[in-house]
Amino acid sequence: MIQRLPSRSDRRPRARARGRRASRVLLALAVMTALIGIDLPDALAEPPLGVTSTATADATSARVGALFAGGLDGGHFCTASVVRSEDRDVIATAAHCLGSLDTTYFAPGYRDGEAPYGLWKLTGTYVAPGWTDGEDPDADIAFATVAPVDGERADGEQADDRRIEDLVGGFPVAAVQPAGATVAVVGYPSRDESPLYCANTTTLFSGTQRRIECPDLSGGTSGSPWLVDGALAGVLGGYEGGGTVPEVSYSAVMGDQAVELYREASDNG
Repeated sequence: MIQRLPSRSDRRPRARARGRRASRVLLALAVMTALIGIDLPDALAEPPLGVTSTATADATSARVGALFAGGLDGGHFCTASVVRSEDRDVIATAAHCLGSLDTTYFAPGYRDGEAPYGLWKLTGTYVAPGWTDGEDPDADIAFATVAPVDGERADGEQADDRRIEDLVGGFPVAAVQPAGATVAVVGYPSRDESPLYCANTTTLFSGTQRRIECPDLSGGTSGSPWLVDGALAGVLGGYEGGGTVPEVSYSAVMGDQAVELYREASDNG
């Protein structure tokens, strides 16, 4: 049986139908692409591992701040971050950043000369004896309690009960992590007015010290939080005060002693 091929006039409506179907498919793909583009920018915004860039102004960087000597005019010299606590007033930093309780101030979310969440004074420090007695690098993780600078009356009593964690939230504190954990670091080099961000896989430099390769984490980033899945697993410090070159940084492992310090600060805040 000979099958009749469609004539040109027979084929033309089918071609138009195929064209309409193709147009609808292309339109659907364009809509899906647009939707995907809307949903993914946050994930795509993070730089590749081992690349340092300016930290995005988001909920994570709002919990990280610079430590200032005597106030915003005194220049910042270290970094700290807000952690969850019973009284919602605890920050974590390196022990070597807490030399002076009376003249050290914390500005969470500090950026370009502005302190959007105010300036906070230190009201107590929690440092391991291993650091105070001999500056043991394995004890270079510390905690402090803070209160708003403008929240005190002339008689010394608190004029309000504002707590820093109510403003910016706080990172949970994690214990020992696997040697190859991927860590994100957010910190303030002394020369910069905005925080830097870098993430990379880590290695154990020793049984008590963790190592990460991230460029440009220079002086001032001491005390920067090391975040594993959003939880504080260490701070930049430890070996050689955090390292001798900006490309390689260190943190003491968050062991039992550091966790106990954290609990003490949380309970007594």
